[in-house]
Amino acid sequence: MKHVYIIGSKGIPARYGGYETFVEKLTAGQQSPDIKYHVASRRNNTELSAENDVFEYNGAEIFSIDVPNIGPAQAIAYDIKALQWAIQNARDIKAKNPIFYILAARIGPFIRKYVKQIHALGGTYLINPDGHEWKRAKWPLPVRKYWKVSEKGMVKHADLVVCDNRKIEEYIRDEYCSSKPATTFIAYGTDTRPSSLSKNDATVENWFHEKNIQENNYYLIVGRFVPENNYETMIREFMKSDSQKDLVIVTNVEKNKFYQKLLQTTSFNQDKRIKFVGTVYDQPLLRYIRENAFAYIHGHEVGGTNPSLLESLSSTQLNLLIDVGFNRDVAHDAAIYWTKEDGQLSNGINMADQYSVKQLAENEEKSKKIIFNEYTWEKIINLYERQFLKNGISSFGEFESATKN
Repeated sequence: MKHVYIIGSKGIPARYGGYETFVEKLTAGQQSPDIKYHVASRRNNTELSAENDVFEYNGAEIFSIDVPNIGPAQAIAYDIKALQWAIQNARDIKAKNPIFYILAARIGPFIRKYVKQIHALGGTYLINPDGHEWKRAKWPLPVRKYWKVSEKGMVKHADLVVCDNRKIEEYIRDEYCSSKPATTFIAYGTDTRPSSLSKNDATVENWFHEKNIQENNYYLIVGRFVPENNYETMIREFMKSDSQKDLVIVTNVEKNKFYQKLLQTTSFNQDKRIKFVGTVYDQPLLRYIRENAFAYIHGHEVGGTNPSLLESLSSTQLNLLIDVGFNRDVAHDAAIYWTKEDGQLSNGINMADQYSVKQLAENEEKSKKIIFNEYTWEKIINLYERQFLKNGISSFGEFESATKN
């Protein structure tokens, strides 16, 4: 039995978040009977974690971790405490060649001593560095500097760096070439099933009526309400466009400093087309909203393979994506690309409005083909299980298939 310890997500059952959804799908869709997953969960993640130190979910062992209330450093404390628990558990059960898979590069300055303990067990340490967390504008400069230092440490001591985007893999190899990191590319996945809801469902009728939105008559944005997702550019450029459609923004908007700054710089409240509609946690409803959008606008530029992008490619007929390597690596030629240059996105929106039914259908077919070929959860789960079960370990988890510089 291959024991795999997953650390870094908030835990499962998943309530939100890319890492949480990944772990949920990985465990729920398990194909091999030869893997036993052990997943860290924050004590406040769900009632199950609050009430149980250890419990079973999706066939995985979930271990609940208490995290002290120490502000932003909570995430670091959580990962360290979870890793300590995992290492001790692997000792207790005498796990043979266990794998410790850490999601996000938060504990780089502390990782070395734990890697020594992992290797003493005959184990392997894998890291998924996510995207460029150190570029996120939401973090103050000292935090961004910490993220960069931490990423370096996590990569330097890793037996394998798992990258969910080929551009992230290129970056890791180039940025840390002196460490000669072993890397592999395994993407994120997405659901391909259409929404279970129809036009006549009360949930659909009520939502569209309440928001005053017409099906197939809106551009859609879905994502966290943070500056690096380029809300200011998307809103300003939409306002410049000639489109008669709405811009529907599904996000956890709070009337905070960022919101007030947007209001001040764009005066979007004077444009009736701009509609902040809050969050949508009902997944069938969100899928239906995506499916019935005229087009999706994506401004994420610091992550790897973004879950929201995959969801839109699998369900929305046309996508307008900010032109960064991560997005081109996923969508190829099945999108309209834009930069932050003045007039770029507004011209793209005007062009999209002129697409014929045939052009829209052809684009939708291309984007869905990409998803079916590369990003289904079934394929991603299979790739992970093959990686976890590999026997080609020459020393402390150096995987045969990993690319060495």
